[in-house]
Amino acid sequence: MPAVAGVDAGAPAGPAAFHDAWVRALDDLEVDVAAAEELLRTAHLAPVAEVARAAVWQPPSALGPLPASLQVRGQALLDRQVDVARRTAQALVRSRRHLAATEALRPPSPDLPVYVDQQA
Repeated sequence: MPAVAGVDAGAPAGPAAFHDAWVRALDDLEVDVAAAEELLRTAHLAPVAEVARAAVWQPPSALGPLPASLQVRGQALLDRQVDVARRTAQALVRSRRHLAATEALRPPSPDLPVYVDQQA
């Protein structure tokens, strides 16, 4: 039987190890989703480095299909991820609108006379 990601290579990779590997993967994903939700809540306070770290998430590999006993939890996490993605897109649109409004409020720069030295 092939090794399951997150399971010791020397340990038997039975159904319990497979289930435990998925539980750990979902635990990690839950922490990441909670962090993304917190970033959305406090986006104006988060350091740029923290936002960048949140953007480099990599999905776990070689886990195989989600066990049926974890389907409800997996679906709840997927729903949260979709909600975070939707709210992130809305925040981007709001930011762009705020930027456009700020730019529209700036007074136009006056035309300054330009002199050219014709003898040079």
